Amino acid sequence: MTMGQSSEVFLSDSRQVKSSESQLSITFLNGPTENQDVKGLYTLSFSLSGTGTITSMEIEISNDDTNWLSVANLTSTPWLKHVDTTTYDNGSWKFRARAWDSTAQNFTTWFPSGEFNIVNQVPVITSFTLANSGVGSGNSALDRAWYSIAANGTLEFDWTATDDDITHASLANVPGPGSPSDDGPGTIAYGWDWSTGLIDEGTYNPRLTVWDDSGLSASKTMFIGIDRTAPTMVAPTIGNGGEWSDSATVIISGLDSATDDGSGSGLDYVQIKQDSVWSNISGFTTTLTFEEGEHEIMMRAIDRVGNIGTVITVEIKVDITEPEGISWSVDEMSTSQIGPINISYSAQDLGSGIDLANPKIQYGFDMNGVGAIPDQSGRWIDIGVSGLDGTVSLASWATKSKQYLMLRAIVNDNAGNELVSIPTAFQILPGIDLSWNVSETGVDRLVARPGDTNGKIEVTSLLEVNQAYGGEVTVYLQSAPADRDSGVDWTTVQTIVVESGNLSNECLCETIVWNYVVPNTGQWDLRLVIDPSNGIDERDETNNYHYMMVTGASVSGVGVVTSFAPGIILLLATGFAIAWYQNRRITPPPS
Repeated sequence: MTMGQSSEVFLSDSRQVKSSESQLSITFLNGPTENQDVKGLYTLSFSLSGTGTITSMEIEISNDDTNWLSVANLTSTPWLKHVDTTTYDNGSWKFRARAWDSTAQNFTTWFPSGEFNIVNQVPVITSFTLANSGVGSGNSALDRAWYSIAANGTLEFDWTATDDDITHASLANVPGPGSPSDDGPGTIAYGWDWSTGLIDEGTYNPRLTVWDDSGLSASKTMFIGIDRTAPTMVAPTIGNGGEWSDSATVIISGLDSATDDGSGSGLDYVQIKQDSVWSNISGFTTTLTFEEGEHEIMMRAIDRVGNIGTVITVEIKVDITEPEGISWSVDEMSTSQIGPINISYSAQDLGSGIDLANPKIQYGFDMNGVGAIPDQSGRWIDIGVSGLDGTVSLASWATKSKQYLMLRAIVNDNAGNELVSIPTAFQILPGIDLSWNVSETGVDRLVARPGDTNGKIEVTSLLEVNQAYGGEVTVYLQSAPADRDSGVDWTTVQTIVVESGNLSNECLCETIVWNYVVPNTGQWDLRLVIDPSNGIDERDETNNYHYMMVTGASVSGVGVVTSFAPGIILLLATGFAIAWYQNRRITPPPS
């Protein structure tokens, strides 16, 4: 040991101060006693006795003496704690407290309170209503309660709640400026008559809050709307949406989309006035029956709170009659046709009118002009353009001689009624037609002496054709007794062949002179025949015949000289006979 140094030796561990049992006692000065009912905010305070120094205090709570929950750890005076008992379940509880004694360097023991009962009761709102007449539950924004109250009207709010110590209630978010005063404390009216004179239309969410003496509260919200404006309406969908309906039973749809109530209560139903009677239509579609013609009905929309909209007038047009076909107009058709032929069909519809955008003409070729489907083409062919006018064009019409062009029209009116016309046939005739010019064809005399070649009858004829014809044509002069029976046939007196090209001249004609000798006395029929074998396909075969009559006169009798001068009476009789014969209708027999 060195001189001057201390002889004390210190160990490396720090010195320990030995704790002792605290001599302090804690008493609940303001604390729950045995079986005391406690609710709301409760203040715990303590009194201390004994010796020692408190630097902190722990407070705990338990409802089973096993699981203790910390309430507070106080570190300064005053030694008290405000406990919100509403944070604990109702039931039996117990507090306990202990302090840290800095003098004894130890905790005191735990000092318990008496077992007490937490009996908090949160207010229960049993009803929150508006006494005003309205629709809807008001339980949510999707099921809002609607009212048609005037701006200066009164909203009658009512409420009830259960609790043992209700103090007052408040109401917020009400229509109009401001909010009503609290209902209580003191006298509670359980409602408000709220009127500001400025209740605007719109949606509101009034909120009721009920308070009790424990400071507990409950709230409930009502979802309401104020609607004083009637819904508007436009014309709904009539039938299929067209201007005309093709059925007497008319479906009216889209009533919901045709109405608009803005941000109001919404459509309740639509009223329709027909035949002076209003009917309520609650759905979005309805069906009405009308006679054919144009009608007007009235409609209006009513919203859920009874606001009635302005009346609108809706036209209902019904046409259940198909269009009426009138006639065809077809260019003349022949085998000489070059290019298209024009076709048109006329129809009318006294109701909705012809739909000019959709009609069409169909055609086909047929051998006999009867039947529902053309037998040559085997089907109906669209002309190719819509409408009631068109053309039919062929590469060669010459191949269609004596066939029929079959036509039908499909016509719709503006209501959708359809007419399919009965097939109509138009014959395609040959282009060429040979005939005798009646005014330029005849005999030079009516009476001649039989067998006299010197006094023979000269027949002058003019053969005509309607268009240039390059082929040859055979013509006959034939005769037969006028008093013949059906067993006597015509006798060919003379045959002439008009050479090819002769009927292609400027006049398209050929003059032919015939000579005829009357074989016997009496009357004789003469006829000129074109193309006796029908080798030429002609438009009209009936004009291939020309008939005449001559008389063979007897030379015997008084006053008759050798130069053949018939008596006056005979000449008159013969003249009358010839006139009668020429005026009668003669149907040519088959060649």
